[in-house]
Amino acid sequence: MLNPLIWHYILFFFIASCLGWIMEVTCKLIQFHRFINRGFLIGPYCPIYGFGAVTVTALLSRYEGEPVTVFVLAMALCGTLEYLTSFFMEKLFHARWWDYSHKRFNLNGRVCADTLIPFGLLGMLMVYAVKPFLFARMDRIPENVLEIVCLALMAGFLFDAALSVTVLSKIRKTANLSGEDDTEAIARAVREHLAKNSVLVRRVLAAFPYARLYNKSLMRKIQQRRREIRQDIERKLKNR
Repeated sequence: MLNPLIWHYILFFFIASCLGWIMEVTCKLIQFHRFINRGFLIGPYCPIYGFGAVTVTALLSRYEGEPVTVFVLAMALCGTLEYLTSFFMEKLFHARWWDYSHKRFNLNGRVCADTLIPFGLLGMLMVYAVKPFLFARMDRIPENVLEIVCLALMAGFLFDAALSVTVLSKIRKTANLSGEDDTEAIARAVREHLAKNSVLVRRVLAAFPYARLYNKSLMRKIQQRRREIRQDIERKLKNR
């Protein structure tokens, strides 16, 4: 039998994931004035927030008496999680799901100061308010009920993840088969083709309207061609 604290954290993961999804949907509703089901999973949750909340509270609760330390470490932990998620999602599915390159103080477009500071504040909120409040209520739930609820949530999550990865694999496959000669044209052609495939694929594309899908070999050819054009221009300027 698992330690009851583990079941607490599993349920906490799903609650935080749902709260993160609500926050993302609300932000996009304000930005685009329409509902967008955020996240690449089908269900109403963004697991990156769940992992972030569990990691921050499990590691930083010991520093409750040092709010500045909690803030700084929460920024570091969540920033690292966001960077690694972006990196591995791009490597696995050949897609850049978010890009902060246009913002100041960004790191490879994967994280930026605009998100790190809110991460620190959210980390403090989790440590000082959300976790104590939720865990106190979880203590009132009979252990067998808590286990059943957590197992049901985990089963649904794993099914959702498997289905969503299948959809993302289609996106990767289509991106690799793209034959355009311009990055913007590639993204446009891929989206138009994918939108015809299935409701689930359209859901992923709608959730990440600015995701960049690309073909690695084609990107290398484009970059090489750009270098050749640049070198040709430089030679012409020198010969004037």
